[in-house]
Amino acid sequence: MPRVPSDDEGVASIRVSLARSGGTRRPCVRLPDDDALAGRVESGTCESLDLSDGDVVRLVFDREERYALVRADGRGRLIHGAYDNRRLAREPGEGDNRLVAWLDANGREPGESVVLDVVVPGELYGLRIPGERAVYDANRGPRSSLSDIARNLDG
Repeated sequence: MPRVPSDDEGVASIRVSLARSGGTRRPCVRLPDDDALAGRVESGTCESLDLSDGDVVRLVFDREERYALVRADGRGRLIHGAYDNRRLAREPGEGDNRLVAWLDANGREPGESVVLDVVVPGELYGLRIPGERAVYDANRGPRSSLSDIARNLDG
């Protein structure tokens, strides 16, 4: 499994904002839309995040891989949480929200930013504090057709 540092030329690093969404007081990650993406890419190249409402992606922070559900609201795409498996990401009321715990541990609040690293577009993303460096295991998930079958079995 190849290990890829966040400063590798193949990894696009994008500054993203923390926000609040809906009635919750918990922070979430607001993803830029593709039109605003060009102004936020700090390194690498990225023309699209390749993420849509309802996608479940792998999200790495603190060297731990979690699963996150991408949601959309009237202002764009959001990640509200990161969970231990895909099922919990789809049903967030059941598991511990590791994203909120990580943001709290790092003193990050709405209005501040973190860096989103695009490691494998559409599959694997990393989060880190600006100025820090991370290393990711850049393994690809199952082929789309296998992933779709698994998703259908999960309900």
